[in-house]
Amino acid sequence: MNKTVQALAAAAIAAALAGPAVADDIETINFGIISTESQQNLRGQWDPFLAAMEEKTGYKVKPFFASDYAGVIEGMRFGKVDVAWYGNKSAMEAVDRANGEVFVQTVDVSGNPGYWSLILAPADSKLESLDDLLTCDGTLNFGIGDPNSTSGYLVPMTFIFAKNGIDPKTCFKTVRNANHETNALAVANGQVDAASNNTENLARIEQNNPEAFKKIKIIWKSPLIPADPIVWRKDLPDAAKEKIRTFFLTYGTDDSDGDVEAERDVLAGLAWAPFRASSDAQLLPIRVMELSKEIALTQGDGSLSDEAKAKKVAELEAQQAAYQDEIAAQPQN
Repeated sequence: MNKTVQALAAAAIAAALAGPAVADDIETINFGIISTESQQNLRGQWDPFLAAMEEKTGYKVKPFFASDYAGVIEGMRFGKVDVAWYGNKSAMEAVDRANGEVFVQTVDVSGNPGYWSLILAPADSKLESLDDLLTCDGTLNFGIGDPNSTSGYLVPMTFIFAKNGIDPKTCFKTVRNANHETNALAVANGQVDAASNNTENLARIEQNNPEAFKKIKIIWKSPLIPADPIVWRKDLPDAAKEKIRTFFLTYGTDDSDGDVEAERDVLAGLAWAPFRASSDAQLLPIRVMELSKEIALTQGDGSLSDEAKAKKVAELEAQQAAYQDEIAAQPQN
């Protein structure tokens, strides 16, 4: 009996020292959806897809909405979000701060390799170009995206404002942060003089609100942005990752065991075609872009001495060069 007790005690001690056991699988997937539009609109677009994910994986799939992009990132950071649809900028934050990992990438329903950031203005506005927008006389009201949005914030900040050494807060009368849908409708209704958006959201506005679309024009279009990533928590069980990966990479394809045409219709409702495999490497151009913005802002920072400015710029440029080397080393499709 003593030997039995000793053996059980030894086993208990060994288990305690080994730490908590890693679950072999999970029962529920909390799926994060960034706030590009109102929750009501997003739920209508996503419900059919999440229902299919639930059916195919066998997990209960619950949507997770937040009022801004940071809410989904923080949800993943604290284990409240397991898988999420992000833009590239918010995915970068999730990878860096929330133990996230890119595993697949969306594909545009029209076959485009990505999408484009836009600056919109009312159709009857005198604004026709960036030169008109950037007079910086403090008379214009501007709408910009969520700070974690790629197309709504990072791209215009990099390619418009940082590039020209302009701070939007001193250039415009007011600057307001909002999601894509809100910014587009604010332009259509004359509540702002211009606002950032993207080609995907504008196509959705054209489809769902044609009267508002008629009141909008494009005055700037960015370089191509990589298509959106889907990110999971790195610490998900391997069994869950395999089921989730298989679902995403077969859904709407000839490898699906379901109604392929119906699945493609569901994807089309999200403005997507079937997914393709991806990794954190798709974020490298976004990291370069973020550093380009930081370099330009540093160079225009009047609070820094020339020496401090030169030192900081050199550090940022070294980081940027390292990312560019990683991009060059990636296999070419």
